[in-house]
Amino acid sequence: MSIPTHGASRAPFACVSASAQSHSVSRRRSRFVSASAWCAALVGLAGGLAMPLSAAAKTSPPKPALDASAVAAPDGYSADTAQQIFAQGGNAVDAAVAMAFTLAVTRPDAGNLGGGGFMTLLVDGKPYFLDYRERAPQQATRDMYLDDKGNTVPGMSTIGHRAVAVPGTVDGMWEAQRRFGKLKWKQVLAPAIHYATDGFQVDARLQQRRDAAAQRFAGRTNFDAYFSNLKAGATLRQPELAQTLARLASDGGREFYEGRTAEQIVAQMYGHGLITKQDLGQYKALWREPLAADWRGYRVITAPPPGSGGIGLLQMLKMKAALQPAFDGLAPNSAPYIHLVAQIEDRVFADRQRYIGDPDATPVPVAKLLDDAYLAQRAAEVKPAEMPGAAPVAPAASSLAGAAAEKPQTTHFSVVDKWGNAVSNTYTLNGDFGSGVVVDGGGFLLNDAMDDFVVKPAGAGAAGSTGGAAASAASGSAPASQGTADAEPNTIAPGRRPISSMTPTLVLKNGKIALALGTPGGSRILTTIFQVMTNLYDFDMTPTDALAAMRFHHQLLPQKTIYFEPYHPAPAELAEQLKALGYTIEQQSFNGDVQMIRVDGTTPEPASDPRGGGVARVIR
Repeated sequence: MSIPTHGASRAPFACVSASAQSHSVSRRRSRFVSASAWCAALVGLAGGLAMPLSAAAKTSPPKPALDASAVAAPDGYSADTAQQIFAQGGNAVDAAVAMAFTLAVTRPDAGNLGGGGFMTLLVDGKPYFLDYRERAPQQATRDMYLDDKGNTVPGMSTIGHRAVAVPGTVDGMWEAQRRFGKLKWKQVLAPAIHYATDGFQVDARLQQRRDAAAQRFAGRTNFDAYFSNLKAGATLRQPELAQTLARLASDGGREFYEGRTAEQIVAQMYGHGLITKQDLGQYKALWREPLAADWRGYRVITAPPPGSGGIGLLQMLKMKAALQPAFDGLAPNSAPYIHLVAQIEDRVFADRQRYIGDPDATPVPVAKLLDDAYLAQRAAEVKPAEMPGAAPVAPAASSLAGAAAEKPQTTHFSVVDKWGNAVSNTYTLNGDFGSGVVVDGGGFLLNDAMDDFVVKPAGAGAAGSTGGAAASAASGSAPASQGTADAEPNTIAPGRRPISSMTPTLVLKNGKIALALGTPGGSRILTTIFQVMTNLYDFDMTPTDALAAMRFHHQLLPQKTIYFEPYHPAPAELAEQLKALGYTIEQQSFNGDVQMIRVDGTTPEPASDPRGGGVARVIR
């Protein structure tokens, strides 16, 4: 069946070819209508407010494929929102968009209007991927965060106006809902407007994050003017944000980029940041062809570039499969098991830094990076008896010196509806509360996504940088097209989208949804999802046990380092065994907040990570 949409006519969706990999889809975009008053917008939400896009005629509802819908959400308010949307007849896309706007109110540390993200969808049995990642402003330059000696200016790419990239979230939600949603646009914004107007109760976790952010932003942004009253147990009301959401509900998603809200953003940037009205007007969320690979009888659907996590996840799954004889008989999370996985991760993160960037700006050899022969060659480099660091992993570590440490403060939710549609959505402000800059009059925070670029390129100040291309070629393991790629494809350039580890993932069985999952965590995202998937499918754990199990993280740099977490620290014996293998053991505060839904039969099984404060709910 064809899910009805509401919206102006536009060109049909065109999948991206494997050769093009990521060209944008042309489509007609309706301009916003004139903004109405906030009160009129709120009144109109209940019923008759005219929409700029006429609602399409509704077809008879399809027969349910499942006996319930389900959500796995980072807080109870967003789960309540999904339940409300399903009660009104909405589908998974309606619920996901409504949840995203609700989280912009109830989780201002990560949920957002002023950030960006990725959405992986299954609609009527067809997979889709929506890239609404932020973009560098047109005035951005490669060395903009360096002083006259070529050193990074502390905090410039993370705090304040110059850290802000052009936001993509609102256009992403607008694009997804008007294409695949069943409800009217104003209906999916109504819950968020309610929470912004009437308030919600702040929990202790959110206050802790606010307190840490307030120290970081003190005297440098207007953060405290808006969030000083964010205290545990208090009711937080956000009237300016309510007005912004009401305008969006009335005038459509492009109002954010072309209307009063755009004017507020530009005014906030004036004299401090780089974003112009032209930057906002030119922003478009992009439909891209999702990555897909067969694994253990399933079809894994995940994020393409500029996402790095999707390629990394598929590489890890395929390399582990190629090394199965070495893994046979090893207990999960034993020292020999961790040692093998760490060697796989070395190669995944080396490829990430060398080859992955914005595919609209530089060629990304996706097909080669996921080629079975290439991954078998990479897997053959893994030596179970070899000490870590005994052999170099291409590219050379020198090319990684300027790589940014991607922040873990993101949020994710997963949705499956009774018709078998599914959404896995990860979005972010980058750091907790983004740049700390709140749009005056708009009431929403802006991202610090510019920090996700390589802010200090190798050879900064020179005409170009060579990175690790020679080392990669010399190793014999570089994809054949490496000579056409930038040595550092994630450097700052006008209009470019930074790479991201966000990895919203769907797993299909015989073309039907079997698993929806994702997590925040920066570079730990793909290693977390890999461990949860192998817990489920290699070790036959239940969803609850798969999420509660111990996790570890390793990447190419810092070398020979394994990270554990307070939730499930490494037992002393395991730590000593890893040290004997040559590893350094470090603690980190956070290793994922997975929101997952498994479908095995006709009843969805949602599960929320015990490390967070999320909610898993079956909705009938």
